[in-house]
Amino acid sequence: QVQLVESGGGLVQAGGSLRLSCVASVSNFIIPAMGWYRQAPGKQRELVAKITNGRTNYADSAKGRFTISRDGAKNMVSLQMDSLKPDDTAVYYCNADLYYGEVYWGKGTLVTVSS
Repeated sequence: QVQLVESGGGLVQAGGSLRLSCVASVSNFIIPAMGWYRQAPGKQRELVAKITNGRTNYADSAKGRFTISRDGAKNMVSLQMDSLKPDDTAVYYCNADLYYGEVYWGKGTLVTVSS
């Protein structure tokens, strides 16, 4: 089993920044893909950003404001979030896609953006 531990969530005012980090409990291989999803109350979970073998993919709402980065050696993924908006308020989940269809999720970290 793989454990994903997120950190960096918190309360920030609109226009501010936060940096989320996620570390996976895997040391003997490189996780192929890691990313961030979020789920706001009453909403479906949605992709925020993902990085796969150096290739990045962003939700339209994140483009130009968020930056995903990866430390493959540590199976760590970070999400730098700038110019935060109240609509960014959600629980952010770290995601890891392993081999043979194995998908793991962190417990989530809450990001609250006040106006």
